[in-house]
Amino acid sequence: MSWDVLLLRLPDDITSVQQIPDDYAPAPLGSRHDVLAVITEAVPDIDLSDPTWGELLSRTWSMELNIGAEDPVDSVMLHIRGSGDDVLTPVLRLAEAMRCKALDCAEGDLITPGQTSGWHAFQQFRDRVMGPSR
Repeated sequence: MSWDVLLLRLPDDITSVQQIPDDYAPAPLGSRHDVLAVITEAVPDIDLSDPTWGELLSRTWSMELNIGAEDPVDSVMLHIRGSGDDVLTPVLRLAEAMRCKALDCAEGDLITPGQTSGWHAFQQFRDRVMGPSR
């Protein structure tokens, strides 16, 4: 079970998924080559041995980056597991580096600095359904 966060280009005035027009088509994040370079610069510890599926690990959490094989790259889906609010640092760093927004797929809201409610809600749900992580 993971907390899923979508990195994609959205207009500046969009603050939640409900505001995205049905016909909205986000601009691509860039070519695969450029996106991989930006990701590596933003989070140098990332494992991109599979350039379609990156992995970033910390002591308390893991993050998989579903980059896909398409060129150009339209979006990147983050699958986050574990605990610790420090996971939000690379999430926001990646969004800023790719000049896009981070959308909490569970809550439908954009993630902003200092906002931990979606991450905390996911952990509470996960622990209730699966039991506390060890």
